[in-house]
Amino acid sequence: MGAVMGTFSSLQTRQRRPSKDFARWSYLSQRDKIEDELEMTTVCYRPEGLEQLEAQTNFTKRELQVLYRGFKNECPSGVVNEETFKQIYAQFFPHGDASMYAHYLFNAFDTTQTGSVKFEGFVMALSTLLRGTVHEKLRWTFNLYDINKDGYINKEKMDKNKDGVVTLDEFIESCQEDDNIMRSLQLFENVM
Repeated sequence: MGAVMGTFSSLQTRQRRPSKDFARWSYLSQRDKIEDELEMTTVCYRPEGLEQLEAQTNFTKRELQVLYRGFKNECPSGVVNEETFKQIYAQFFPHGDASMYAHYLFNAFDTTQTGSVKFEGFVMALSTLLRGTVHEKLRWTFNLYDINKDGYINKEKMDKNKDGVVTLDEFIESCQEDDNIMRSLQLFENVM
């Protein structure tokens, strides 16, 4: 969960810097501009209203405005697809391949299973991860690990009734009994 927070808390601070080779930088800037324009013409999405999101999340209107500016900076079309999500996520793991985890993470954010995440979906998940109750955070985490979305995960230690699968209730109960997990859930409570 920490990597998720680090990834998206830096959305508004990321800046492109020219390399020493100006011609290469110029080419890359033009390519980025063309890609951004193509993305804008492909899909341009704008959320309905911040008041509704404020009522549905644990964020203030001002926090939502800051998050939206950062989201639009990284995703000018107003939506993020899995490939873009992986590119953003990979910036925080330059020495390894985080693409598989990013895939599962993206699927957890993509609750509608459309292959893209709108700002509302992004901010709803972020609200849960940062400021949700323990139960909400554990439910979201269970969804992350329920890869095939059948309502079960496999983990012997958490399988309370020893039937070979872990239900959401068993997952929550096991996590709440583990002091390390409970401490880790509280790490990002005061972020933002």
